Amino acid sequence: MIISVHQPQYLPWLGYFDKINTADIFVLLDNVQFKKNEWQNRNKIKTANGWQWLTVPVMYKYPQSIKEVEINNKDKWQHRQRQAIISNYKKAPCWSLLEGFFEEVFSSEWQYISQLNIHVVKRLAGLLGITTPIHVASELGEFPEDPDDRLIALTKHFNAGVYLAGGGGKGYMDMERYARSGVDVIFQEYSHPVYDQLFGAFEPFMSVVDLIYNHGEKSLEILAS
Repeated sequence: MIISVHQPQYLPWLGYFDKINTADIFVLLDNVQFKKNEWQNRNKIKTANGWQWLTVPVMYKYPQSIKEVEINNKDKWQHRQRQAIISNYKKAPCWSLLEGFFEEVFSSEWQYISQLNIHVVKRLAGLLGITTPIHVASELGEFPEDPDDRLIALTKHFNAGVYLAGGGGKGYMDMERYARSGVDVIFQEYSHPVYDQLFGAFEPFMSVVDLIYNHGEKSLEILAS
């Protein structure tokens, strides 16, 4: 059985959902340190003028964990993002598929970024047709602080034999420690597909919502191709 683990991100890109789809178990690691200016509170969409950020403003104080970081709801981020989605995707072929999803995102009150991201990841995975069970790390109990020991412990928690890591993990994971623990490690080698988009030339590494808006029910097939 294959397990994969990743921090909960906001409107993640295609490779994130490929990891979920490849794994038998996926864990959202919400109890590690929040990383400012990365992917935990923002992602990209395509526009007529290139790509732009959709950012959820947060009130982060070092060294808070992801699950401790509150959203700054004094900022009208939901209204701003709603307008950006309408402006750039209203004419997309599969516009209606995400109307309900974004209504939830933009009309609900979210206190914590982890609360929002967990909802976003689970809902988008479901809309794509991914059936991998998704768990939240902070709901599973206590695990070691050391990153490698934590991943080994999570793998063993689910009686999995294989850990699916991101390609970048080769540079910092202690592979001997996994081998001693009886955990096999495989690395994701994701090749980004090219698909039809609005607004001219293809722009890779957008949020998965760009793919869904343009290809709807064929999105998972394209994502995993």
